[in-house]
Amino acid sequence: MPRKESASTPAIAALVAAGVDHGVHPYEHDPASELSYGLEAAAALGVAPQAVFKTLCFVADSTLTMGIVPVSGSLDLKAAAHAVGAKRAVMASPADAERATGYVVGGISPLGGRKRLPAVVDSSALDLPRVYVSGGKRGLDISLSPHDLVRLTGAVTAPIGKDS
Repeated sequence: MPRKESASTPAIAALVAAGVDHGVHPYEHDPASELSYGLEAAAALGVAPQAVFKTLCFVADSTLTMGIVPVSGSLDLKAAAHAVGAKRAVMASPADAERATGYVVGGISPLGGRKRLPAVVDSSALDLPRVYVSGGKRGLDISLSPHDLVRLTGAVTAPIGKDS
């Protein structure tokens, strides 16, 4: 059962401030796990990987942007560039992503970041009643309606995920 907790991260504080219904899902992060952060979260929480979304930072033309895609696949950079009207996109460096969001890789949340970045949510999210995203640190996910995720991030939706 999701647990409500005090605003322990900026992501949770953003949800509380917006009055958005959400769940808080801590789990034991295993630094030695061979799974990616997102697949580790899905397994630990017993949630289908298609419902757990990772936040990846990419540079579209010269703009740092967030791509929010299921952990079961990867970000299609060509589709992501197209979704934001850019000619091309490349992955941002981990250091740039951490600096802009204020979160560490493996715990980058699309919510409550240091800077508000443009965002694109993979359109598959809209087929789900709830999605899981990082709560702002490794070992913490939050669940919310995909429509609330899109609204709070100011995201556009587009098919930007691809199967791995």
